[in-house]
Amino acid sequence: MKKVEQASATLPPLTEAQKADLARLAAMPDTEIDTSDIPELTEAQLAEMTRPDHFRPVKKQITARLDADVLAWLKSGGKGYQSRMNAILRRAMLEGK
Repeated sequence: MKKVEQASATLPPLTEAQKADLARLAAMPDTEIDTSDIPELTEAQLAEMTRPDHFRPVKKQITARLDADVLAWLKSGGKGYQSRMNAILRRAMLEGK
């Protein structure tokens, strides 16, 4: 079977019927959604959940100005200085600094 991929820019526009159907679904209260084929998780199941090992936060490209000596120190560790900088910032974030 051939895999078909579409980018949002190349998708055909929604028909009026599709727009009306989406609006109806968006307005539907959660209590009216039939979840009989996908039962809700129990509190015990939710408590056991962990983030998968393969989870990767979304990266965002930025421009930042660093002191020259700080940048030199980061680069002195070789390739991957941006990843090291991210790890340092993440550790500080998680420690609440």
